[in-house]
Order: sequence, then structure tokens, then C-alpha cells
Amino acid sequence: MCGLCGEITFDGSPASVEAIDAMTCSMVPRGPDAGGVVSRGRFAFGHRRLKIIDLSERGQQPMVDSDLGLTLVFNGCIYNHKELRAELEAKGYRFFSTSDTEVVLKSWHAWGPEAPVRFNGMFAFVVHERETGRVAMARDRLGIKPLYYTQNKARLRFASTLPALVAAGGADTALDPVGLAHYMTFHAIVPPPHTILRGVRKLPAATLRIVEPDGRFKDTTYWDLDFARSSGDLALSGGEWKDRVGAALRRAVDRRMIADVPVGVLLSGGVDSSLIVGLLAEAGQQHLKTFSIGFEAAHGEAGDEFKYSDIIAGHFGTDHTKIMIPTANMLEALPDTIAAMSEPMVSYDNVGFYLLSREVAKHVKVVQSGQGADEVFAGYHWYPKLASSNDIVSDYTALFFDRDREKIGRHLNGSWMADEDEPARLVERHLMKDGAETPLDKALRIDTTVMLVDDPVKRVDNMTMAWGLEARVPFLDHELVELAARVPPELKLKDEGKGVLKDVARDVIPSSVIDRPKGYFPVPALKYIDGPVLEMTQDALSSRAAQDRGLFRSGYLDSLFADPKAHITPLRGSELWQCALLELWLQTHKL
Repeated sequence: MCGLCGEITFDGSPASVEAIDAMTCSMVPRGPDAGGVVSRGRFAFGHRRLKIIDLSERGQQPMVDSDLGLTLVFNGCIYNHKELRAELEAKGYRFFSTSDTEVVLKSWHAWGPEAPVRFNGMFAFVVHERETGRVAMARDRLGIKPLYYTQNKARLRFASTLPALVAAGGADTALDPVGLAHYMTFHAIVPPPHTILRGVRKLPAATLRIVEPDGRFKDTTYWDLDFARSSGDLALSGGEWKDRVGAALRRAVDRRMIADVPVGVLLSGGVDSSLIVGLLAEAGQQHLKTFSIGFEAAHGEAGDEFKYSDIIAGHFGTDHTKIMIPTANMLEALPDTIAAMSEPMVSYDNVGFYLLSREVAKHVKVVQSGQGADEVFAGYHWYPKLASSNDIVSDYTALFFDRDREKIGRHLNGSWMADEDEPARLVERHLMKDGAETPLDKALRIDTTVMLVDDPVKRVDNMTMAWGLEARVPFLDHELVELAARVPPELKLKDEGKGVLKDVARDVIPSSVIDRPKGYFPVPALKYIDGPVLEMTQDALSSRAAQDRGLFRSGYLDSLFADPKAHITPLRGSELWQCALLELWLQTHKL
């Protein structure tokens, strides 16, 4: 897990080493162990390294193979790198390191555009070919690893974070009305290629881009999630599906133990993270380090789920650490949490992940986490409502959209309105494309390939990497995701969601954790906007910077301040927090 960056010029001018230095300095928290820059005329790459696999200097990046004429920067982990290495060695390739980085480099030489298809893992990489002058950029199937870029006629710059590109200078940092429309509509999700800034874009997941020396480029989508079920799938019993899902999950969890440093688990006390702990114990892992976080109660709502994480830690004898964060400490950490966001993200649990990561990074460099199970196995409360939908587009947007276009027009000042209703068009396009027949399949596909990528997955990457902590997500193993897509809807929906996964869990973990009410990362002091949090939102939205920007209508802000609890989105979010978070993010990054 690392931070990568680079510049390629199209007009023959030398790449800016100063820009590379600015970007790498911005990403030191992502890779605190080492850094490097390689500059060759019209291209320059930079890298910050977190040492996980091959701790020696032989794994240093940017990685150059002079014999093959390739220079690579890579972020992530290829879990099947040893198998690929053996295959490449059989083809005659010789290795100077034991790193997965070198496997990516030589895989590109051996298989070219087919290389990403062979990778099981999370990754973003950019490789420069000396002989052709071309550059290839790729991102993993489910967008676990980020890749942002800016491009004009003169040059391309890329980085693992948006703030790194801003630090390099020269990017158009004006707000993008289309990105803003997505943010205000799609629960703060801004799907690629857009970001909240007009001049910064992000490569979509499962995408390979080939950039020619003159700046022309071609994108290829090398993977798509298919929900079609074969006759053999339809003939399987519930028990057979349970066995298949269990076997695939065991492989996914086992793969994510590959490291030259210890691997821990973020244990929330929910089914998903508890099952990861149980499967690791089942596989013989001893002295496993697990970590849970809690906050003070507020408004009668508990701020921790230690009751359930204690059950799992005790049952499997883990080396367990509980972290209780006082409300005052949480509020103190909010500015740094916002600074760690590559894009504005409204979920209350950002600060929870940030503080959890800060403490966990004192003990381990790598953790497994349960993110993704709800999107893959239908664990959220809206899935049963959508399963019987006769109009999936209307029903999905009613459940998920914070505002429709007409409502946005009452909240935003007119100059900030996008010309078209891009969020509605994007959702309809994703829901209605081929490859998903039932309403539930359509909803799961958009949640897994769009919502998940630019909300939970991005949140975990940003908050863990702020402390040089690598988070691995076994529920997003692409083979497991492909299998889960074919599981019949009724098996996913049973037992109040994630039925087939709960069936697997019953053979592994105590039933008291499985049959508990579904929980979310509880941060009650942020959920209820009052006291210091309300003051923070008022200060941000009343500041001179906010007034000069003029995003929101003054009457709308007055109504939010007067009664924050009256303005709640369908997904139980606060409209006030959403507006304030955007302004706080812009001010934090001096935009």
C-alpha cells in the first residue's frame, strides 16, 4: 500500500521534478517507509512506500527494469503474485526481488493489456514503455485503490490522492457543477470520471487506459460484474450455495494474509468482521491482533458495540484492543479527518475509521476489514423494498437520492446548477443495462460497482492510509463477488439480509453475534447536529469563503440552522452536515 504519482508531457518539454516532489511530499502518510523519484526527459514518476511485501531495498519504487525498458509505480497488493511469478519464471523471466511490484512490471511485459485480468488483488499502477513512449494506467476491478489525474494538451499528471494533484499546482480547482450535482443528489457519491473539482478526474474501476506520446488515449473495461445465472446455478440447493460461498470466502481471507509483516483485523462486532476472525482462527492463526473502537453515548444512543466484539475476541482468544474515544477527542480530530479525505465524504464514521486507524497503526501495518459484505450479499435495509419493485429506477432513486433536481434548485444558487440531470441519467443507465434481470440484481450491481467504490471503499482507503495502514477487504475478492452475484436473490434476502453469508457464519462464530440487530459504526455525537458540531457547521457556512463561493441559498441555510433535525435525507443523513462538510473540505484544502 503506497502513494504513486507522475507526470508525462506531450509537447517535448521535460517533466517537472518539482511537481513530483510536491506530490510525493503530500502523500508521505500513505508511504512513510521510503520514497523515490525517477525522471527521464518527458516523464517522471514518484512514489511513497509502505513496506509490506519484500521489505528490502530491492522492492523500492519507482521500479525500473532497464532490460525490459519499463518503469513502474504501483499501489496495492497482488495476492496471487507468487503463482504469477512461477508462471513468468517458466517463461524465462528472472527476478531481482520478491516483491509483487516486480510481478506487476514483468506481467505487463509478458501479457500487456491482459495483465490486469490475471491479477487477484487491489491495485492501481502506471507503467511507462521506453520503446514506444506509451503509458498504461490501470485500476483494480472494484476500485479499491484510487487513481486521480489531470490532463491538458501539454501534459498528464496522476496521483493516488486528489490533494496531491492540487499540491503540484496548475490544476483547475474550480467546482465542477456536474460533480456538485452528484454530491448533492447521490448521497455525496461522485462517480468517475468526475470529482468535485472541474480539473481533476479519476480513472474508473476495472479500467485500463493506454496513453499515446501525443496525449491521445483509449480506455478498455477489462471486467464487468455479471448477474446472469446458468441452469447449473439454478439447480443448486441452498446448502450447496452455502458451501460454495464459504469456500470462496475462506480463499479470500487466506489470500489476504500474504505479507512479510503481521496482519490484524478491524473487529466491529458485526457478522462480517467477526466471520473474518472466525475463519482465520479456523485456519490456525494464533495470537491474532483485533481492534475495536467506541465513542461516548449521546441522545440515549450507544456509541460502541464492544458487547459483541468482546464475544468474538473471547471466543477465539484474540489479542484484542478496545479503543474508547471521548467526544472531545473526536471533535478535535474532525479537521484532520477532513484533511485526509481525497474527496468530501459525509458518512459519520469517517472520523471513527480515522481514529481507529491512528491507534491500530501503532500495532500493525496491515488489517483485514469487513467492508463490502452488505453491498455484495444484500445486507442493507433497502434491498427487501427493491426486490419486488415494478419500477426500479424510480424506487431506487426514491430510497437513495438525497434530493431530486427540483429540490436542488431550491437549495443551490442558480449559477451552480448543472445543465442536465446527470445523477438521474447515470443511475438509469446503470440499472437498466444488460446483465442483471431481477430488481434486486440491478440494485446490487449499482451499489457494488458505483456506490461501494466511491463511498465505503474510498472512506476506508483514505482513513487508513492517513496513518500508513493497509486495509484489505476479503468480501471484495473479485472471485467471491462474481460468485455472490449468481446466488439467487431469495438466499441473500433471507434472515433479514445476507442470509447465505449468515448460513456460512453459523458454522464458524457464535449465534449471538449473527442474530443480533444490524448495527452501523455508531458515532452518535455527529449523528445529532447540536452543540459544538452545530457551531462548527454554522461557522463554516457563514464564513467569508463560503459567502464568496455562494453555493447555497441563504434561506435554505437559515432553515438548516434553525432546525437541523427537520432536514434528514432518505438514508438518514443530515442535509446540514452534507452542506457543511463540503465547505469544510474546500476550506481545509484551501480551495
